[in-house]
Amino acid sequence: MEVFADFCDEMQERICKAAEELDGDTTATFCKDEFTRPGGRGCTRVLQGGRLLEKAAVNVSVLSGTLTPERAKAMRQRGRDGVDAIGGQPYAAAALSLVFHPRSPHVPTLRADVRLFAIDGGDGGGWYGGGCDLTPNYLEEQDIVGFHSHWRDVCARHDAKGSDGIYRHCKAHCDEYFYIPARGEHRGTGGIFFDDAHTLEAIGGPSSGADDMQAVDAFTRDVAENLLPSWEPIVARRRGTPVTDAEREWQCRRRGRYIEFNLLNDRGVRFGLVNAPPPGQKDVPLPRMESIMVSAPPEVRWTYVGDADNRRPEGDREEQMLEVLRNPRDWIPN
Repeated sequence: MEVFADFCDEMQERICKAAEELDGDTTATFCKDEFTRPGGRGCTRVLQGGRLLEKAAVNVSVLSGTLTPERAKAMRQRGRDGVDAIGGQPYAAAALSLVFHPRSPHVPTLRADVRLFAIDGGDGGGWYGGGCDLTPNYLEEQDIVGFHSHWRDVCARHDAKGSDGIYRHCKAHCDEYFYIPARGEHRGTGGIFFDDAHTLEAIGGPSSGADDMQAVDAFTRDVAENLLPSWEPIVARRRGTPVTDAEREWQCRRRGRYIEFNLLNDRGVRFGLVNAPPPGQKDVPLPRMESIMVSAPPEVRWTYVGDADNRRPEGDREEQMLEVLRNPRDWIPN
């Protein structure tokens, strides 16, 4: 676990440095908020008010503890057979996560993470997870196809020759996970997402035999190495596009959907919120709310629109975006 945790620390440093250079505003840099507490350590790094990045967060957390019955049950339901349903097993976890909210509505939001979760201390392996997804405000097919093509190529390096099973599996999982049931919309145009992976075969890839865990570890690290490279070509194309007040309004309204998903449907955010102590229990530390909510965009609007106002003329760019969010596409056909 510590080896993977050290990798997360290294990637955090590299990503923050690269993001500052990409932003281009020498006065906008990532703060560094390190913390230790019973059962873990972490580091929250945030850049605000940049030229490109209105708000960006890159976080590392390294945790250990004992599984509660509720969490053990949820893990069993997702197929983690090594977890005792009654809870009580020690666990260890390490994760790197990021979210970049650009200032321009023409540059999509980027969200990504890699993580390792293990029970009994992690010496015998565990389950890897992670992914990277895009949340645009406007439909630019060149950007979305390029993003998915990048991740297909990353997945292909770890798949059987000529196969895109890992990409297809992770793309479908991404579409399934980043969905807002109450809206009937997906949060963005997807990417890849994988969870509970102890073999490549479990995420659509080939069997690696005795080297299964090493193969998944190598894939997860490759994902981490490609988070910014998957997004940078879009930034280069769109960061200079002129912005109107109406486009900024639309961006802030779409950010509201981002918040709704995180609070209602995201497993990580919900886990952080529901594990707060009950009133009057002073011996249990409060959750680090600033770190939990650091993925929130800096400016959001929930502007009320009635049904009549919500009907847009055919061909409207906002309606084109909504159509894709309601009906995800296969951006790279078989």
